[in-house]
Amino acid sequence: MPCLNEARTLAKCVQDAQKFLANSGVQGEVLIADNGSTDGSQDIALRLGARVVHVAERGYGAALMAGIQDARGEFVIMGDSDDSYDFSQLDAFVDSLRQGNQLVMGNRFRGGIEPGAMPFLHKYLGNPVLSFIGRLFFRVPIRDFHCGLRGFSRESVLQLGLVTPGMEFASEMVAKAALAGFKVAEVPTTLRPDGRGRPPHLRTWRDGWRHLRFLLLFCPRWLFLYPGVALTLAGLLGFALLERGPLQVARLGLDIHSLLYMGASTVLGVQLVQLALITKWLGVLSGVVPPQPWLTRLMPLMKVEVGLLLGVALLLMGFGWSIGLVREWQLSGYGPMDPGQTMRSAIPAVTLMILGVQAAAGALFAGALHFCWISPKRVTLT
Repeated sequence: MPCLNEARTLAKCVQDAQKFLANSGVQGEVLIADNGSTDGSQDIALRLGARVVHVAERGYGAALMAGIQDARGEFVIMGDSDDSYDFSQLDAFVDSLRQGNQLVMGNRFRGGIEPGAMPFLHKYLGNPVLSFIGRLFFRVPIRDFHCGLRGFSRESVLQLGLVTPGMEFASEMVAKAALAGFKVAEVPTTLRPDGRGRPPHLRTWRDGWRHLRFLLLFCPRWLFLYPGVALTLAGLLGFALLERGPLQVARLGLDIHSLLYMGASTVLGVQLVQLALITKWLGVLSGVVPPQPWLTRLMPLMKVEVGLLLGVALLLMGFGWSIGLVREWQLSGYGPMDPGQTMRSAIPAVTLMILGVQAAAGALFAGALHFCWISPKRVTLT
């Protein structure tokens, strides 16, 4: 149980947990990860026979990670020490863990949310939306992504390399478990009103954004790849339709002005796809996420030399196209040119050159990251 000034509710939480251990015959301990309480919470826990781990780094995630590392059991069940969860009713978690599930999440929407236990925005907006995004991004059948009561295999979770010190630790655990291919299950649990009589540590908008930001950054295919592919395809389709001449769609006339936007769409799209690949590759390289089969298949192509060759080829294609346009201008005596015709070739040519430089620069950047990662050097400034 993470704890920060929970003297009002901690005793009941510890006693309920001890009651569960005694009634179920489970051999275990009650461990309090104290995050710097100044209200005597530590003395309460010790007096009741719980073990206390002192965690200097502030934050929900920091406290939990320290507690998990110091725990002695095969399985760990974590939950807030504000009396919002009933620690005397944990049989479903233990049974599910014994069945081989590596992460067992509580589901408050299935188990019941008592009146006043969850703010309106959390119940009808925050949790449903973030849980939906989590299921969509990570393909995990969890309908309550942020339930604070959950059980897991200690050894398995330690292998995930959890690092976030704040409230987003809850999202990080589920996301990394899904990416690692853990067996994940849900069991109903009841949420009761916070018994501390003071505002919770959770801040609705700040912590909600931190959860959403983590989910987006941890899933580059939704943040970068899918938007990038959509923009690239839209740009290429626009080039194909407008390269030969104006296009009339109902009452809407598309011409070289639209072609310019198609060029921008293509450039931005390719850049986002490139960022998605680099982000995913860097995550694998750092061990944050496990290798993906599709990324493994692409690895032979994700080399600096391949990126440079592709970049040079695109640059030369665009440059050659531009030389042809200059040649046409020369043959016309360097006189006025028809913008409607000239720009229809100039825009794709410039787009190719931009893509070429972008591909080469991205390859060099990825190479620099790889070199810095596998060849760390300590620099001492005197």
